[in-house]
Amino acid sequence: MKPEPNQIQGYVDSPVKQQQLFKRSLLIVVISQLFGGAGLAAGVTVGALLAQEMLGNESFAGVPAALLTFGSALAAWQIGRFSHRYGRRLGLSAGFMVGGIGAIGIIFAAIMNNVILLFASLLLYGAGTATNLQARYAGTDLAQPNQRAKAISTAMVSTTFGAVAGPNLVSPMGQLATSIGVPALAGPFILGAAAFILAGVVLFVFLRPDPFFVAKGIVQAQAEQRQSEAGQPVTYRMDNRGLVVGSTVMILTQIVMVAIMTMTPIHMKHHGHSLSEVGLVIGIHIGCMYFPSLITGMLVDKIGRATMSIASGGVLLAAGLVAALAPADSMAVLVLALGLLGIGWNLGLISGTTLIVDATDPATRAKTQGTIDVLIALAGASGGALSGMVVSHSSYAFLSLSGGGLALLLIPVVIWSRRKRQVAGLGVNNSA
Repeated sequence: MKPEPNQIQGYVDSPVKQQQLFKRSLLIVVISQLFGGAGLAAGVTVGALLAQEMLGNESFAGVPAALLTFGSALAAWQIGRFSHRYGRRLGLSAGFMVGGIGAIGIIFAAIMNNVILLFASLLLYGAGTATNLQARYAGTDLAQPNQRAKAISTAMVSTTFGAVAGPNLVSPMGQLATSIGVPALAGPFILGAAAFILAGVVLFVFLRPDPFFVAKGIVQAQAEQRQSEAGQPVTYRMDNRGLVVGSTVMILTQIVMVAIMTMTPIHMKHHGHSLSEVGLVIGIHIGCMYFPSLITGMLVDKIGRATMSIASGGVLLAAGLVAALAPADSMAVLVLALGLLGIGWNLGLISGTTLIVDATDPATRAKTQGTIDVLIALAGASGGALSGMVVSHSSYAFLSLSGGGLALLLIPVVIWSRRKRQVAGLGVNNSA
């Protein structure tokens, strides 16, 4: 439901009220992300192990990540278009609710040992993952250009607390599940269901007025003012080069991160690590995906999108090398490898997201962002699906080295963009 025009007009006419709503909306997004992070972590930590247990075949261990990310792609498409029409509040709250329903389905699939229900539920669970990621955009709708990366990072860093707590609750949730007759590996999804549903409720109740509609109203008012002053229609030109570079940065970082992360629990279990040790490594990894966000956001705003995108490629290469060379029985080196993997992803996602926000205007932003997140999710699905096959036919070390090499492609892509901008006489600015 769209807000009444008079509700929006009060914000359009007052920069002070705009900043107040920006801060309030960002706070609501932060609270929802505290819950959303816990839901996100459940599937990442035990999804592959649950599928391996139910299917009895390591080659299909990457299937849960593939289904979850494919479901995330479908949801990102729908959430983007739903948000474009009905606003962030309804789009994001609906996505989290569907993710919660998917988590409940996974629990019943494990109880009944029903693989078909598991796969269908993982698709729905992916909606919660997509929503958790798309919520970062809601904080930028009313942000000024020099606030955008910081707003994105603030939304993301709040995911850290739930995301880190989730994997470290694997054993307690497994014990709880066993005590009520549910398989231990389905235990984390009990937490996931509650977390996603609570995140949806927070957004539905408190994200009012919708910042997306207010931002559109502001842009429309500014266009009308410029038109009256110029005496002719004023149109916004989308920065297609910025969209291409931002999308490429996020897609490559997603492929590398998902592929290595998906097979790490399997690799650890093969070499005698306990479920609690797996949870610790993945928890630190997810913490590194989100916790550095505030620093990353400030760096992206201050020293540039392009520089941080290149840094992402370098850190992901280091993660691949460390993972490939890590002794299988060394928790410390595995923690270092997965920590670097998370940091590299963080650098790429925030710099790429900021490029996308810079390149779009509020009138089309939600739909464009949803489409790009589809590509990111499909990239993750490909990385997750192929990772199990690569490891079963070669090794975890080969997978890690391949991921690190792929991340290096970020560097020529960003350099190409900067050179093109210089040739066009645009110079290299903070959003390049």
